[in-house]
Amino acid sequence: MEEKKIGAIKAELEAITIKELQRFIETYRSDERSGVQKLVAAAQKRQEKYLAEIARTENLKKYEKEYDSFCYIAGIDEVGRGPLAGPVVAGAVILPKDCDILYINDSKKLSAAKREELYDEIMEKAVAAELGMIEPERIDEINILQATYEAMRQAVGKLNPQPDLLLNDAVTIPNLLMKQVPIIKGDAKSISIGAASIIAKVTRDRLMEEYDRIFPQYGFASNKGYGSAEHIAAIKKYGPTPIHRRSFIGNFI
Repeated sequence: MEEKKIGAIKAELEAITIKELQRFIETYRSDERSGVQKLVAAAQKRQEKYLAEIARTENLKKYEKEYDSFCYIAGIDEVGRGPLAGPVVAGAVILPKDCDILYINDSKKLSAAKREELYDEIMEKAVAAELGMIEPERIDEINILQATYEAMRQAVGKLNPQPDLLLNDAVTIPNLLMKQVPIIKGDAKSISIGAASIIAKVTRDRLMEEYDRIFPQYGFASNKGYGSAEHIAAIKKYGPTPIHRRSFIGNFI
């Protein structure tokens, strides 16, 4: 039987899924051609990275497993406390107890493309996923911390089913009756909080990209409302927009 050409084996490796890697390795590990052995080594490295990610994800379920006696555990996180413009957005996510979503992490540690990909998977697989959003005018009225709590309460209040435990990124949210567990750097330690951080960031980033089309001078698509040099220069030159937080920009106008 004629040996399969190395180019064809390479194309096969490029086309297979993660779960087919073991079959590929077993099929070609006895092929002594150096080119094939390089492909087998590449497959093994890819498989090792996948297994390491499974282990990392299992570690991210530490708090969910610790509180497994609760029926519905929601992770809560926010994005947008620091920007000069745009809303603060909170995410609340209840994941299934057998959640198989890989690569969830603190949203800031992920590329925009990976966040978008995970957003779709989270929204598809979550038991419930909701958002809360507080606009700049309200932020100016009650301050950013209270606005953050309000966004979080909005997100939690929309969840169906309602959670009986909240895992929060660092804070305890006032005026909620269910048990809360604040976790420092929770978006990198809890799969539920990480999922909440991803849906909140993707939502807010999309919104700021829409605002960039309306107010193109301020660079919202790239700075997302944060105080970049370009953004501050635009405020000084053109003045604030309706989405600027007046309580944040007193030094620039």
